[in-house]
Amino acid sequence: MSTVPATNNRQYRLARRPSGLPVREDWSFTTEPVAEPEEGGVLVKTLALSLDPAMRGWMNEGKSYIAPVGIGEVMRAGGVGKVVASKSPAFAVGDVVYGTLGVQEYARLDAAALAKGGLSRIDLRVGTMTQWLNVLGMPGMTGYFGLLDVGQPKPGETVVVSGAAGAVGQTVGQLAKIKGCRAVGIAGGPAKCEWVVKELGFDACIDYKAGPVKDGLKAHCPKGVDVYFDNVGGEILDAVLTRINRKARIVICGAISQYNATEKPVGPANYLSLLVNRARMEGIVVFDNADRYGIAIAELAGYLKDGRMKSREDVVSGLETFPDALLKLFRGENFGKLVLQVAEG
Repeated sequence: MSTVPATNNRQYRLARRPSGLPVREDWSFTTEPVAEPEEGGVLVKTLALSLDPAMRGWMNEGKSYIAPVGIGEVMRAGGVGKVVASKSPAFAVGDVVYGTLGVQEYARLDAAALAKGGLSRIDLRVGTMTQWLNVLGMPGMTGYFGLLDVGQPKPGETVVVSGAAGAVGQTVGQLAKIKGCRAVGIAGGPAKCEWVVKELGFDACIDYKAGPVKDGLKAHCPKGVDVYFDNVGGEILDAVLTRINRKARIVICGAISQYNATEKPVGPANYLSLLVNRARMEGIVVFDNADRYGIAIAELAGYLKDGRMKSREDVVSGLETFPDALLKLFRGENFGKLVLQVAEG
């Protein structure tokens, strides 16, 4: 047990429910003293936070797979930190950990949160801090279980993934190649598409900003699409539905194109293609697989070590930059997994 640092804890709290894109006024930037952990709990200094499209959904009121962030609560975010004070036998001062730390400089987790698996010790010899927020973190787990459990790719099949240069997409495409599939990405801009093909090893990448996605699918998926891993929804999902094969599997991971819509989005117009092709569409929520994270981490860490998989992160520094940094996701400005560095390790 170490002495709690004599400092204040800066935090971003949700001030109101956003309408459309979040703005600074949707947050309150607060400061409170850093306090000792409760008996059985720990105090963690936040080092880096994962900024994810799902955060926009957590800001909305309504039923979902997880409770919304309450007005006045610290904004939910997963992150990597270091234990600076501990009254728990499970964690020692100096342990590097991953958990739901929130958008703040220090997180206090009580015994109940720890009992529910709210904090995990991580090994920086296995991967870097930012890799633990990317391929070895929630994006990697989402891509792994979404592709393998829901997509069920078979060698020789064609796997298409939207948001290919993003956190989940980069894992999905590389994993598809490792499993013997043809991988075709969809991304925005020539730089991202070039990186996806030349660095990650995808067979092709369609630039949705350069022309109709349906034309790119026709050119790069001449035998149709067997698995589609969808991160964006909207028109791109509709375009892929016109190219799916019989018994195709569509993995619904996210719909970033619709998260900031102020009107209820229209569903896919081409959904009857599922009927014609006896295909299925199924959602993936990563938390459902929490008891198997260790299996995925071990496999993915092996690919990182032997060079079969790469991990790219887009790091923004400074807690105070959070509102603007989050918007990079919805403007397509991030190149790789978006990470907010809060402090030096």
